[in-house]
Amino acid sequence: MAQEGGCMCGGVRYTVEGDALSKALCHCRDCQKTTGSTYSTNGIYPAKGFTITKGQAKAYESKGSSGNTITSYFCPDCGSTMWRDGGAFPGLIVLKLGTLDDTDTLAKLKPVNELYVPRRVPWVPAIEGAEQKDAM
Repeated sequence: MAQEGGCMCGGVRYTVEGDALSKALCHCRDCQKTTGSTYSTNGIYPAKGFTITKGQAKAYESKGSSGNTITSYFCPDCGSTMWRDGGAFPGLIVLKLGTLDDTDTLAKLKPVNELYVPRRVPWVPAIEGAEQKDAM
């Protein structure tokens, strides 16, 4: 089943096919900076099932904690980061789940992993049943 999503202003839109291979909260500093929050809620999808349907995202490259380049894709108008890709996970995209349109779908995408748990702020509780990892 295809899911649709996009940025806050609607300038960049996408579809993603199939189910997420994994779902994770990430507490790494990079995700905190990218989202402007204390963590990022992500779905891991095959890149071949991801299609931009409107507009063109701007890209920003940085080095992840693995030493690999990671690229963040965001709307050039409103700044919403929608997905990331990189050498640490070839052939996959890390979709920012909050950019999906269907809130019913969001409710079903409970993370099964939490990454970079030592960097989780103390007032955010662990997700019950999610595997807790020190890194990626």
